[in-house]
Amino acid sequence: MAAKKTATKKGSSRRYSPAAGDSVERAMQKRKQGTLRSGKGGKGGKVKSRKQAIAIGLSEARKSGAKVPAKKKSSSARKSSSSKP
Repeated sequence: MAAKKTATKKGSSRRYSPAAGDSVERAMQKRKQGTLRSGKGGKGGKVKSRKQAIAIGLSEARKSGAKVPAKKKSSSARKSSSSKP
């Protein structure tokens, strides 16, 4: 029986920094407590969605300068930019 190899790329690195994970974790805890809010200045409505809490955590990580991939463009933004001459 052949020994199993672990699939690793050369030069691969973490996609998100540990600091980004911490900020997402903090946002998730705030969501569970019911204190996480969205909107300008945090005066918006309470965040109930898990996905929205993750997005807020990643946004905070980006602002603090942590390694986080760039936001994905929405499909409508891609369509409008490609249709312009």
